Amino acid sequence: MKSSKIKGFFYPGNAVHGEPDYGLADNFVRTAEAFANTTYQSVYIIDYFRKNFLYVSPNPLFLCGMSADAVKSEGYQFYIDHVPADEVDMLLEINKAGFSFINDVPLEEKSKYTISYDFHMLNGHEKILINHKLTALACQSDGAVWLGLSVVSLSSHSEAGHITMHCRDKSEYWEYDLSGHTWERRSVPALNETEKAIITLSIQGLTMNAIAEKIHITLDSVKTARRRLYEKLGVSNISEAISYATNYKLV
Repeated sequence: MKSSKIKGFFYPGNAVHGEPDYGLADNFVRTAEAFANTTYQSVYIIDYFRKNFLYVSPNPLFLCGMSADAVKSEGYQFYIDHVPADEVDMLLEINKAGFSFINDVPLEEKSKYTISYDFHMLNGHEKILINHKLTALACQSDGAVWLGLSVVSLSSHSEAGHITMHCRDKSEYWEYDLSGHTWERRSVPALNETEKAIITLSIQGLTMNAIAEKIHITLDSVKTARRRLYEKLGVSNISEAISYATNYKLV
């Protein structure tokens, strides 16, 4: 039986009027398929006109043991069945807040914005925290989002939430406060050359000793710089720092 909550994922302010060009949609699907072949991340396309999934990649990260075709067939019922009930309510609020935000963005700018948030998927007794990024893929002339592209990866955080909206090429982002139900503007911190080097070389897998040797500073200096980097970014480990820096294009 379909849940009554499913309709909450389709914000009335984003009503798609008139039959879109599904010939164009085929091109988007082929592009998503090609992208899915290059990454471990799960990729899918949301169709806000038909109110289902247009494409679901076979990458198993968030499929909870199901096939891509089965998840595509279930549509948003899949989330109702595989996300904790309290976090389903959170997703519904995020959906409303996200569309309310993007509705105020000019049509030509919409595709530059991406919303990011973390929530748990339930696969039997296993509970996995994933990060979900969603951006407009195709819009109607009136600004309504027809297709949305979603990319799912493992979260670098330890709990659900962390709701942000960021725009390509902007040195600021917005963070959503679930308790106050508001978006708050935030500045993206700038990194100095040592901090950038620590991030870049950590991505390459170098140890702190190797980083110190590579950039010609002492190990204690690397430790101090990394500690200050964590404080600056508001993270607790190098994985979170890498995720933050790559998300906001700091390196």
